[in-house]
Amino acid sequence: MLKIRLARGGAKKRPYYSIVVADSHSPRDGRFIEKVGSYNPLLKKDDPNRVVLNVERISEWMGKGAQPTDRVARELSKQGLVKWEAGNNPNKGQPGTKAKERAGEKAQRETDRLAAIEEAKNNPPPAPEPEPEVVAEALIAEAAPAEEAVAEEAPAAEEAPVAEPVAEEAPAAEAAAEEPTADAAPAEEAPAEAPAAEAAADEPTEG
Repeated sequence: MLKIRLARGGAKKRPYYSIVVADSHSPRDGRFIEKVGSYNPLLKKDDPNRVVLNVERISEWMGKGAQPTDRVARELSKQGLVKWEAGNNPNKGQPGTKAKERAGEKAQRETDRLAAIEEAKNNPPPAPEPEPEVVAEALIAEAAPAEEAVAEEAPAAEEAPVAEPVAEEAPAAEAAAEEPTADAAPAEEAPAEAPAAEAAADEPTEG
């Protein structure tokens, strides 16, 4: 089956279309049988070069059974070649399959995000355990004041007058040691008196 349709050309964002006669099974911008016109959407609507049609060749091809597409039929109706009426396409403007898939994925991500927020509210994460280094530093900081308190108490204990009574008792001990020596002196003198008594006994008694 033959179609009279548009074949896209031109650069990106600057389209230019050729009106061609091609087999309906051929790719849209692929091989065609004959070019019968052109369409430049970049030109103003009142520009005569916006749509250029080879009316004679189009009429011949239509006589051979070629059918214009809806977009081409709209332009041919302005030339009185065909009768065209705006069709009612209920699916026009509806998103395609890929657009529906993207919308579904977006809705699923939003649902997962809200579920994660709700779960985080109901199950707050546990408090993190302190690291070993931090714990060791805290223990050292706690032990430092205790060591300082012990160091402060040590000089106070050294200053206590414990040794003074011992020093005061020392003279008393020396005095006690000297007293027996004085008492022993008469004992040592007693033997000296014994010869004197013996001499008195040896003297003859006067009769």
